[in-house]
Amino acid sequence: MMNSKIDPSRLPIEQIGRVDRRESEYKPEKSQIQQGGFDRVLREEATGLKFSAHAEERIQRRDINFSTEELGKLRGAVERAENKGCKDTLILLGEKAFVVSIKNKTVITAISGSAIKEGVFTKIDSAVVS
Repeated sequence: MMNSKIDPSRLPIEQIGRVDRRESEYKPEKSQIQQGGFDRVLREEATGLKFSAHAEERIQRRDINFSTEELGKLRGAVERAENKGCKDTLILLGEKAFVVSIKNKTVITAISGSAIKEGVFTKIDSAVVS
């Protein structure tokens, strides 16, 4: 009668080494497009500015659109404020207004239309009219 047990020491098993679990976990990074949409990436590339989540929400909720010319004016206004040593600046572009952290080159919030007419802006140290 034959023994039906398998002797593991007789099997040709090669050891392949240890697998580090941390290396095997796949964690895809969120691309800029996934985080804020194509429009956000386009604005950031065109102006060299970042847009905070708050600003992005305001832009979408208030349906604020930008022309290429306006993006250029926004960039120019930030450069002028930076040259003057400004920190947190209100930038007025026609019917649109932006509060920008000059040091971080980040648009903090965006305002348009009737919200501008309220006329009260806080936490700024300067204003640029473009």
